[in-house]
Amino acid sequence: MSLVLDTAAQDLLFREARTANTFSDEPVTDEQVQAIYDLVKFGPTAFNQTPLRITLVRSAEARERLVSHMAEGNQAKTAAAPLVAILSADNEFHEELPELFPHFPQAKDVFFGERSVREGSALVNASLQAAYFIVGIRAAGLAAGPMTGLDFAGVQKEFLDDDHTPLMVVNIGKPGEDAPFPRSPRLDYDAVVTTV
Repeated sequence: MSLVLDTAAQDLLFREARTANTFSDEPVTDEQVQAIYDLVKFGPTAFNQTPLRITLVRSAEARERLVSHMAEGNQAKTAAAPLVAILSADNEFHEELPELFPHFPQAKDVFFGERSVREGSALVNASLQAAYFIVGIRAAGLAAGPMTGLDFAGVQKEFLDDDHTPLMVVNIGKPGEDAPFPRSPRLDYDAVVTTV
C-alpha cells in the first residue's frame, strides 16, 4: 500500500462514498456541521484565503424559496433532504487576508486590489473548499448530494448579495433507500497522468 490512510477510511471518503439522491429522516445537527467545518477549514488554498461561505437552509419557508430556484430534477430531493447548504464564494475575501496571511498582510492590496482578480481567485479557492466540505460530510458518516442544476442568479438574489457568487447547493444527510445511482466509470491513471 502506498497510502497511509487505512482502507476503511479510503472507502468512507472515496471508494464507497456516493452522491445521495434520497435521504433518511434523521436530522443533521449544527454540531455535526461545525465538526465538519472545523476539520475541512485546514484544507490548503492560495494565500490561505477562505472565500467559501456556507448558508444552511433550515426553515421550511427558506427551503420552499430555494426549491423554486432548483432545476426540476433537483426539486424533490432538495425539498426532502434533512439539511441543504448553499455554497458560495465571497468576492471580498481579501479583507480577511491581514489576519489569515499575517506574514504578508499587504497581499490584500498588492494581489487582490482589483475586483476581477478577486472574483477569479474566490471562484477557484472556494471551489477547492467546497470539495473539502463534501469530503468532510463523508468523514462525518453522512452523504452529500452536490448540485449545480439551479438558477444561480435567482439563488444569489434570494439568499446572497452582490459580493457572494453561488457555486452549488448541497443536500446533506444519512442516505435513504436507493440513494445512489449506479456507479459511473472513472478514467484510469494513464488517461489522466502524464510525465514530462
